[in-house]
Amino acid sequence: VQLQASGGGLVQPGGSLRLSCVASGFTLAYYGVGWFRQIPGKEREEVLCISSSHSSTYFQDSVKGRFTISRDNAKNTVYLQMNSLKPEDTAVYYCATDDDCRGSPLGYEYGWGQGTLVTVSS
Repeated sequence: VQLQASGGGLVQPGGSLRLSCVASGFTLAYYGVGWFRQIPGKEREEVLCISSSHSSTYFQDSVKGRFTISRDNAKNTVYLQMNSLKPEDTAVYYCATDDDCRGSPLGYEYGWGQGTLVTVSS
C-alpha cells in the first residue's frame, strides 16, 4: 500500500490549491480516504474524508464552504480542492486510507502519504 500526496505550495490568501493523493499497489476506490493537516507543535487533525461510496465528511468547521474532497477512481486518486485559502490553513497536509472514514488519525492503519506543505502567505 502506497500513497503519494502532492500539490502543495505557496499561495496568497484567497487563492486556491488542489492536492492529490495517488495510490499505487491497490485499488483506492474500495477504501475511505482522509485528508489531514498538521502545524508544527500541534497534533495532526483530520480535515475531510471521503468514503468508498463518495460520501464526504467534514471534521473541521473552519473549512466548510471552502474545501471539498472528491475521488477519481479511474486515476486511483483522491483530491482536496482548497479555495479561499487563509493563512491559518498553512500546514503540512497528509492523506491516509482505511476501510472507511475514521475521524481520527489513529484510525487510519492501511497507509499514509508523505505530506505536502501548503503555505498561505502574502
